[in-house]
Amino acid sequence: MPTSISEATPLSKVAVVGDGGWGTALALTLARSGVDVGLWGHDSDYATFMRQERTNPRYLPGFEIPRDITISSELADLLDGAELLVSAVPTSFLRTVWGGHTRLLPTTLPILTVSKGLEDATLLRPSQILGEVTGERRPVAVLSGPNIAREVAKALPSATVVASTDRSLALRIQATFRDPSFRVYVNEDMPGVELGGVLKNVIALAAGMADGLELGANAKAALVTRGVLEMARLGETFGGQRNTFFGLSGLGDLFTTCTSPNSRNRTFGERIGRGERVEDIAGSMHQVAEGVKSAKPVHELSQRHDLTLPISTEVYRVVHEGRSPVDSVRALMERAQRDEG
Repeated sequence: MPTSISEATPLSKVAVVGDGGWGTALALTLARSGVDVGLWGHDSDYATFMRQERTNPRYLPGFEIPRDITISSELADLLDGAELLVSAVPTSFLRTVWGGHTRLLPTTLPILTVSKGLEDATLLRPSQILGEVTGERRPVAVLSGPNIAREVAKALPSATVVASTDRSLALRIQATFRDPSFRVYVNEDMPGVELGGVLKNVIALAAGMADGLELGANAKAALVTRGVLEMARLGETFGGQRNTFFGLSGLGDLFTTCTSPNSRNRTFGERIGRGERVEDIAGSMHQVAEGVKSAKPVHELSQRHDLTLPISTEVYRVVHEGRSPVDSVRALMERAQRDEG
C-alpha cells in the first residue's frame, strides 16, 4: 500500500462516464498525462458525432479531442482493462446512469466522482449515491476544487483535491494526473470536500445576483466571506473538517465560481439579478447550473438540523419561491447585528 506519492503507481487506463464539459476536460487532461482514456456519453448519436468530428461543441466547444481517446455510448466498450471509472454525471442523473450499468462493473473497480450537488429525494452526496447503487464495498474517491472546465482543457495552471477513506486509492489517482498544468492534492475528508462543492454553487448564485444588481465589490466580498462560513457550518454538521472549507475544495472553489465569467452558477445568478425569470434562464442553458438544484436540498437540510444559513436561504427563496432578489438583499442587510464568526 503506497503511503506517499513517490510510492504510488499511476493508473494506466481510465473510463470517464459523462461527456459534459467537465468530463471532457478531465479526459483531455488524462490523455495529456499519458493515460489510455475512454469517454462515455448517454446519447449514441452525439457520441458518434464526437467520435467522427473529434470535438464536443455542445458542452466544450473549441477543443479538439485526440483520436487516442475512445468515445462510445456503450460503457462495455470502455471497461476492458480499465483501472478507474471517473463519474462526471450530474448528480440528478447519477442513480439512473449507474443503476443501468452496475451489472457491467467488476466489484473491485474504483470510482472517482467529480459531481457536485445533493440528491433531491434523499439529500445524499454523490459518493453516497454511488455506494448505494454500485455497492457499499466499492472503493470510491471524490475530486473537487477551483476548476473551470475550459481552463483545465486549455491546460492553464489549476489545482484540485482528491479525497478518499482509501488513502492508497487517492495517492494512485494523484499519481495518475501527471499533466504539469493540473496539480492534485490529497485529503482524507470526503464529506468536507464534497459538501464544499455543493454549497459553493448556491453562494455563487447569490454572487451573480449581486453582479446583476450592480451592488459593487463590497457586497460581493461580504457574500463570499460569509458564504464560506455557511459552507463550514453545513459541512461540520455532517462530518466535514472545518479546515477543509478554507482549502481548495472550499474557499478556492467558492472564489472561482463566484468570480469567473465562465461559471454557470454565477452567470445564472447574474441573469436573475438583471430581471430574467429562472425558468427562462434554465431553458436557455445546455448545461446544468447545479446551484439551482442544490438550493432546495441545502435548504431542507438547514431546516431539519436548525442551521443558520441566511445567504443560502435567500437564494432558495429567490430560485424556488419567486422572491425578488432586491427583497432578499434587504432581508440580509436588515438581519439582527451579531458577532462575526
